[in-house]
Amino acid sequence: MLNNDEDARDAAQDTLVKVLRSLHQYDMNRKFSTWVFGIARNTCIDEHRKRKRRSYKEPTDVAEIAPTQLNTLSQKRRASVLTHALEDLPPMYREVLVLYHFEHLKYQEIADMLELPIGTVMNRIFRARKKLRTLYEVQSGNPS
Repeated sequence: MLNNDEDARDAAQDTLVKVLRSLHQYDMNRKFSTWVFGIARNTCIDEHRKRKRRSYKEPTDVAEIAPTQLNTLSQKRRASVLTHALEDLPPMYREVLVLYHFEHLKYQEIADMLELPIGTVMNRIFRARKKLRTLYEVQSGNPS
């Protein structure tokens, strides 16, 4: 969600501290992982708000340009294009894709976490995939 490994590690640590500090507020009727993911999500949103107040842009990492095989280069390029396409998705679409495909949450868990109807979650995932495919094709120069 943060598109930066350093910020993600900081957010994970902040999330753990928040979880430990508010453990007494945990509702045993809810799934623990959903509760923790909600705290993590809010921590990431807070980080995005902090970034908006910052007036500088952090430098991006420079990729190494000496791959040994053409396949490795091609695979890295596709992964890079996909990453950039994912970053270009509107946050509400990127969020559901990350939760579903990378965090392996179920539709209902995502719905509970984001406090949305399950149909909305399913619709956002459908639209997010469609937008991601379009962005990927445009950025890779291979429109279908």
